[in-house]
Amino acid sequence: MTDGDTIRCGNERIRLLGIDAPEMPGHCRPGRDCVEGDPYASASNLAAAMTGELTIGRAGEDHYSRTLAVVAGNQGDLSCWQLKHKQVIYKAEWDSGFRVARACPSEIF
Repeated sequence: MTDGDTIRCGNERIRLLGIDAPEMPGHCRPGRDCVEGDPYASASNLAAAMTGELTIGRAGEDHYSRTLAVVAGNQGDLSCWQLKHKQVIYKAEWDSGFRVARACPSEIF
């Protein structure tokens, strides 16, 4: 895991769909509106949900060449998990096909 919205699976970097987590120190570029919060708590919360076999539903790549995906484990959809625990914010413009919105509407609306 890299932070609260990005994980690694072997050599593949996977960015969870529809969410934005607090940036690790030094990673918020000037002029960018970064999410408030504790990046270490967000990453730790995501790690706690990554149990069992993970299922990856790929949806493309972002401009950093990370795979964009819905990922689920024993705790369910990881984006929903992070939203439920208030470790990230929902970003509709980053939710390809509104997959996250459909998976966990009570955490968003």
